[in-house]
Amino acid sequence: MAKAKNTDKLVVQNAAKTLLANIRFASVDDPIRTITVTSSIPNEGKSTVSINLAQAIATSGKSVLLVEADMRRRSLADMLGVRSRGGLYAVLSEQISIDQAIVETGQKNFYFLDAEPHIPNPADIIVSHRFAKLVKALSAKFQYVIFDAPPVGTFIDAAEIASLTDGALFVVREDFTKREEALNAIGQLKKSEKVKLIGTVMNYCETETSEYYYSYYTKDGKKVKKGSDDQGTSKKGIFTNRANV
Repeated sequence: MAKAKNTDKLVVQNAAKTLLANIRFASVDDPIRTITVTSSIPNEGKSTVSINLAQAIATSGKSVLLVEADMRRRSLADMLGVRSRGGLYAVLSEQISIDQAIVETGQKNFYFLDAEPHIPNPADIIVSHRFAKLVKALSAKFQYVIFDAPPVGTFIDAAEIASLTDGALFVVREDFTKREEALNAIGQLKKSEKVKLIGTVMNYCETETSEYYYSYYTKDGKKVKKGSDDQGTSKKGIFTNRANV
């Protein structure tokens, strides 16, 4: 049992590294450094993808800040097991400084900025000039900044945040999200000329459990597999990615 869990962890780590590589290759001349992660509906695993991507970036030797931008449904602090003196609202209202709000996660190069519970009018905060200035300030302090945003189909927050970042990743949970929901959400993102959709991330997908295995999708939609021929399968948060859609 323990061996299977370790294998699943390695598969996820490899998938996250592949996702990071594809993000880097997506725009070589104009590197993507600030990223919005969203989905069409809740429970598709976007926060898990955000954390795994941040961990892959930190492991590569680059500094990364993960920002809790889902102000109505916070989850990252509990998932990471960290606490801070204050979060986004305290920083934006100048109660504390950015450096005072940001906390270490326990992994080298990986930092976290939380959002307080019950923040009033999150949509108004996100479209404010102060929030836009904060995004620029954070991108100047870290080599990568990831914003874990709310689902597109629920609030407009994700599209607004994505318009301030270099690109957006759209998470889709296999055998969970309806096609119409995903298409409507992507269409909502594309309504803004300022939003650059990097690609979609298929989450909880069926895949062989081998520490050398990962898969990805080409532009024409073909699934490409690399690695061994291990016959085991898993749905432990494995994700593949399809860039440049």
